[in-house]
Amino acid sequence: MRQAASGVARTPFMAKSIAVANQKGGVGKTTTAVNLAAVLANWGHRILLVDADPQGNATSGAGIQRGSFRKGLYHALVLDEPLSSLTLPTDLPGLDVVPSNKDLAGAEIELVEIEHREVRLRRCLEEVQDRYEYIIIDCPPSLGLLTLNALTAAKSLLVPIQCEYYALEGVTELFDTLARIRRLHNPSLTIEGLLLTMYDERTNLSAAVAADLRDFYGRQVFQTVIPRNVRLAEAPSYGKPIMSYDPHSKGAEAYSQLAREIVDESKGIGSGAGSSAGV
Repeated sequence: MRQAASGVARTPFMAKSIAVANQKGGVGKTTTAVNLAAVLANWGHRILLVDADPQGNATSGAGIQRGSFRKGLYHALVLDEPLSSLTLPTDLPGLDVVPSNKDLAGAEIELVEIEHREVRLRRCLEEVQDRYEYIIIDCPPSLGLLTLNALTAAKSLLVPIQCEYYALEGVTELFDTLARIRRLHNPSLTIEGLLLTMYDERTNLSAAVAADLRDFYGRQVFQTVIPRNVRLAEAPSYGKPIMSYDPHSKGAEAYSQLAREIVDESKGIGSGAGSSAGV
């Protein structure tokens, strides 16, 4: 059991793990994973951000410089190294990161030959479940073994969807994969919610896509929408979440609203996304 700074025993957490996934690239997946994790940490929650994408953008976006670490998620998934030995702190108190880099690309190939390959991440996370309140997993833009591991390990799935003409393209395929994972590996996996990203209130297209998505998926769609925002787009180049880069921006406000929806839903007081009905 962990000890509080005062020496008083502190009750262990039991983390809620959320996989942020969409096989389409460029939909705001990593931006969402990083900034949701940062907002929750800023509110005093203990957060672990797991970068399961070989591009390593969640790692750098959270402030961990590329090349500043020797080992990452690859070493846990393929080489059985303890996840706790790979976890790095960030400048934001309460936010830790399991980093990744291009080494992780090899895991897609090497895991094929490993027994029970689809549950490797779930077993890794068991070691740290009592140290965090939320575990946010940033998935690669594919439905390969890394995403399969994330969805098998997670309690819920958050799906960022860009407000564009082909917004629903691929969502059906993702939900088909979700159904198979529930049936074969993780029957308790739920939908945390569908998140509209890159919303431009000046265009009819964004409003139309939002209306279509809400008509089709109902309460599974978050009330929060993430706007197109210059400051939000700039923040990763400085290695900072939006809460650190510009806490008063529209992007920071939107991710705070998203975090509030998720926390309220976890406490059972939410009225928006979070249901698994209809999937």
